Amino acid sequence: MASTASGQTYGQHIPDQVERIASVTDAQLELLEDVRDLHRERAALEREYAAKLQLLVKKAAEKKAKKMPALVVGNEPTKAWDEDTIRKSTLDQAYAQLLTSMSDAAQDHINLADALNGQVIDPLKATERKHEEAKKKEMQYYQKLLSDRDRAYADRIKSKQKYDEECSEVETYRQKQERSADDRHAERAAKQYEQQQIDMLNSKNAYLISIAVANKVKSKFYEEDLPALEDQFQDLQTRLLTRFVDILKNAQEVQLKHLDSVRSRLTACEAAFSAVNPAADQDLFIDHNVAPFSAPADWTFEPSPNHYDHGDMSVEPAPKVYLQNRLSKCRSKLEELEPVLTSKRKETEQLAKLVETYTANSSLGDADEVLDNYLDAHHSLTFYATSGVILTAETDTISAALGGDEGAQSPHSFKSTSFSIPATCAYCKSSIWGLSKQGKTCKACGVSVHSKCELKLPADCPGSRQSGRGHLHSDSISSLSRASSVLSHTSSTLATGQATPTPSSFAPSTHTPEESRPTARVLFDFTPTSPFELAVSAESTVHVLEEDDGSGWVKVADDSGGKGLVPASYVELLDGGQTPRSSTPSLSHQQTSQDYVRGVYAYKAQGPDEIDVEEGKLIQLTDGPNGGKNYADGWWEGIDASGKKGIFPSNYVEDA
Repeated sequence: MASTASGQTYGQHIPDQVERIASVTDAQLELLEDVRDLHRERAALEREYAAKLQLLVKKAAEKKAKKMPALVVGNEPTKAWDEDTIRKSTLDQAYAQLLTSMSDAAQDHINLADALNGQVIDPLKATERKHEEAKKKEMQYYQKLLSDRDRAYADRIKSKQKYDEECSEVETYRQKQERSADDRHAERAAKQYEQQQIDMLNSKNAYLISIAVANKVKSKFYEEDLPALEDQFQDLQTRLLTRFVDILKNAQEVQLKHLDSVRSRLTACEAAFSAVNPAADQDLFIDHNVAPFSAPADWTFEPSPNHYDHGDMSVEPAPKVYLQNRLSKCRSKLEELEPVLTSKRKETEQLAKLVETYTANSSLGDADEVLDNYLDAHHSLTFYATSGVILTAETDTISAALGGDEGAQSPHSFKSTSFSIPATCAYCKSSIWGLSKQGKTCKACGVSVHSKCELKLPADCPGSRQSGRGHLHSDSISSLSRASSVLSHTSSTLATGQATPTPSSFAPSTHTPEESRPTARVLFDFTPTSPFELAVSAESTVHVLEEDDGSGWVKVADDSGGKGLVPASYVELLDGGQTPRSSTPSLSHQQTSQDYVRGVYAYKAQGPDEIDVEEGKLIQLTDGPNGGKNYADGWWEGIDASGKKGIFPSNYVEDA
C-alpha cells in the first residue's frame, strides 16, 4: 500500500474524497500527454534539422569537388594530377572530415528522433493508456460500491414505509372490531385484527433488520471499502509517477548518448584541423606548378629608326649641365631618404618581432592587428627602398658618364612661382606667364625659369656663392609616398648647416613653419577677379605665404584659412613685435586636448621638430585640425612631460 513520506494515506487522512483524488489522476495523465507531445514535436524537429543538414552537406560537397583542385594544385598546374593528389592535401582532408562529421551528425539526429519515438513517446503513450484504463476500472468499482450502499439504504427506507403501512392497517382493523362487537361478524373481525397485528410485527422486525443491515453496510463502506479504494488510487498515482520519471530519465540518457556521439564528431574534426600543415600543402602546390623561368633580359639602348645614334650618354656642354643638375638633385634626395629607410627598417624589424610574440601568446592582444601594422610598414619600406634603388641607379649612371666633372657646386634654390605679368626665362629667353605656377624663381639670386628649364640652367647661383654657404641642399623636403617610387618637392626650406633631414620631414604635414609666416596688414579692400586671388578687407591681418617675386603680387592666407594672391602694394608687413588691430589667434597657435597616449617603445628624437618617446610615459596630444592625430600620416603632435611640443611616430605609442 502506498503512503506519503510521512506515512499518510489517502484513505486514512482524506476520507470520502474519491472524485477529488480521481481528478489528480486525470491531471497526471494530462501531464503525460503534454510531455509525450513535447517529445513528438522534438523528434519531428530533429528529423527536419537532419534533412536540412544533409542537404547543406550535399551542396558543400559539390562545391568542394569543384573548387578544391584549384586550391590544392592551382588553376593551371604544370603536372598531371588526380583525386589521390587532391586527397594528399591536409586542408582537403580536414574539410572532408568536416563534411563527414556534419553528415554523420545528421544521421545522429535521425537516430535521436528514432530513439525518442521508441524509448520515450511510445512508452509514455502505453503508460497513459494503461493507467487510463486502471482509473476507469477504479471508478466503475467506486460506482458499484455506491450502488450496493444505496441499495441497503433503500431497503431500510422501504421497510420503514412497509412498517408504517402495517401500523395504519392495525389501527383500521382495531376500529372495525370495535364496531362489530355485537355483530354476527365480530369473530371474523377479531381474527382479521389479530392477523394484522402479526403482519405489523413482522414488518417491524423486517424494518429493524434493514436498519441493522444499512448500518453495517454504511460502516463497511466508510471504514473499509472507501479507504481501500482511495488507497488504491494513491498506489495507482504512485506507480504512474514512478513510471513517468523512469521514462524521462531514459530520455535524458538517450540525449546524453547523442551528445557523446556529437562530441566524438567534433573531436575528430578538431584532430583533422590540427593536422593541417600549410607547409606540406604549399609543397604540394609547388610540385604541381614548377615551370621554367628566367628573369627578363636587361634593356639596352635602341636607336631611333629616324636618327642613328650610339648608346653612350651625351656629355656635351648643354646636356652635361642637365646631368650635373640632376646628379645634384638625386644626391640630395638620397641624403634625405637614407634616415627614412633606416627608421622604416627598424620599425619593420620591431613589428616582425611583435608578430612572433603576439602569435605565440594570444593573451597579449590582437595578433592580426599587429600583422596588419607589420605589413603596412613592410610595404612602406619596400616603396622607400624602390625609390632608393631608382635614385642610386640615376646617381651611379650619371656619375659614370660625367667622369668626375660634376660642375659648379652652387645650385639655385628654386621655388614654384605664379607670374601675373610676363617674365623672361633665364635659360630659353622666352616669356613666362600664368597664375598656375608656370615657372620657378631662385630665392637666392631671383632668376626665373620655366619648370621644364629648371635642370638646364647651370648651377652657378651668385647668391649661393656670395653667402659663402657652398653647396646647398634642395630647398624643398621630399615627401615620399608609400604608393609612389619617385620623390616630389614640397615647400619647406632646409638650411645648409643643418643635419640630414629626419624621418618626420617626409611626413605630408599641413603645418607651415612659424618662421616662414610673416604678418602683414591690409591697406585697402581688394575684390578678386580670378579663382587664384583672395578677397581681403582694409585693416585686416594676413600671413604672407610667398613674397613678391617681382610680379607685383604676394600670396597670403587670412585667419579663416583662405589662401590666394593679392597686389603687393595692398599690404604692409608688420614689425615682429607689433600686434595687429584686428588680430585673431595666430595660425601656428596650438591648443592642447585632453587626449593622452602612452609610449610603447622608446624613440629618440632625430630632429628639432621631434620629441622623445619613453616607454610607459604619457604624451598629451595637441588639438586642432592640424594637431594631434591629424598632423600627418604616421606622425602625431603632442607635448611631453617637460612641456616641449613636437612630433613623434604614431606606431610607437598607444591610447592611454
